[in-house]
Amino acid sequence: MDWQTQRVVVIGAARQGTALSRYLAQQGAQVVLTDARTADQLDNVIQELSGLPIEWALGGHPLNLLDGAALVCPSGGVPLSIPLVEEARRRGIPLSNDSQVFLDAAPCRVVGITGSAGKTTTTTLVGRMAEETAAMKLTGDAYVHKAFVGGNIGSPLIAQVDEMQAEDIAVVELSSFQLELMTTSPQVAGLLNLTPNHLDRHGDMASYSSAKSHIFAHQSENDLTVLGYENEAAWAFAPDVPGRLAAFGRQLPEGVSGSFVRDGFIWLRMNGAEQKIMPLSDIQLRGEHNLLNVLAACALAAAADFPPEAMQAAVGGFNGVEHRLEFVGQWGGANWYNDSKATSPAMSVTAIRAFTEPLVVLAGGRDKHLPWEAFAAAAQERVDHLILFGEAAPVIEAALDKEKNYTLEVCGTLEQAVEAAARCAAPGDVVLLAPGGTSFDAFSDYEARGRRFKQQFQKLPQKENER
Repeated sequence: MDWQTQRVVVIGAARQGTALSRYLAQQGAQVVLTDARTADQLDNVIQELSGLPIEWALGGHPLNLLDGAALVCPSGGVPLSIPLVEEARRRGIPLSNDSQVFLDAAPCRVVGITGSAGKTTTTTLVGRMAEETAAMKLTGDAYVHKAFVGGNIGSPLIAQVDEMQAEDIAVVELSSFQLELMTTSPQVAGLLNLTPNHLDRHGDMASYSSAKSHIFAHQSENDLTVLGYENEAAWAFAPDVPGRLAAFGRQLPEGVSGSFVRDGFIWLRMNGAEQKIMPLSDIQLRGEHNLLNVLAACALAAAADFPPEAMQAAVGGFNGVEHRLEFVGQWGGANWYNDSKATSPAMSVTAIRAFTEPLVVLAGGRDKHLPWEAFAAAAQERVDHLILFGEAAPVIEAALDKEKNYTLEVCGTLEQAVEAAARCAAPGDVVLLAPGGTSFDAFSDYEARGRRFKQQFQKLPQKENER
């Protein structure tokens, strides 16, 4: 789009909204940035965007902002059910967001990754593989000039699109909130898995799955989609992929391209040819789910034409992403782990199953209207001490088995839950923060919750006689 003189209403002054507003203003658009918060609450953001011709509308979203608007861009955290968005639709004003604008403007190939779980770790791994590929230009194998990584993690890539060139590559994590509006798909798309998530936003699994499918729905026949073969809901989309199809899984059917495991190694099958990539012993990440994340990253990297050497170099020595089964330290003879990113019951179950040691699990936060039965079964099978905290505590407690194989304690806050964990943890245990709910009952995001967990861990008495 030629943005000159186009009036664009951006809703939400968080990361996505501010990055998009800056880009559009620099392109000559007439940008209106609206947020329900006040000027005092947004003072830092206003200062950050000072000097740009941006009109601010704070404290609410009046409908007259739409007068003369050519486009409305809700940020990812903005429900599409708010009156301003519904009125834009009634008037026939198109909706978009920072990711859509980025995909339309990007001059280079884009690898897009989504899924209910694992997308951040997989995106980080693919980004590392892209960077390793770019570094190979020093040896004469210049597959990629420069790699850019971001999106739903890190920085919105719209902030860097003007730096990109045709021979670069962008690796972007995409959430269902971003995807539900999008009508452009990346050239390489990965749908890792689908389990119930964000039903408080999407209403039901059909709407949630439909939003996720936009990552490949608008591809051309020359583009490529990678689906998780072991996840029934993701693999069910195979007939709907418009372009070429690949998969990842511990095993793949003959004739299906992608990554798989054989005889203790990761292998690739692309265009009918098979190639050994790396031994499983190279993987430093804990848990079967992380094996699938590595397999997904290898399949996506192969789809983007990264060499096997880059894949192996990226996986070797990679110990994971902050707030995702992150080892925090040892206290009281127990190992403490932060998995604050486990914001759904299914993700908590995955974290629980990554360990064989006796478990002290901290779960809670804000419920997302998701079923807790699988979590209850995992607790019955694997947990020794369960500590609930936050708004979701009574919801989780109601779903638990009446006859429990573990002790149960209910706390009001995360801080109290950490103190409770310290009281019951024994040498050889694992203390695991795997909330299963969002952080928004007490924190701005899962990262803030994870940081608080680590801060509280550091405050624990350092001597046995202080306990």
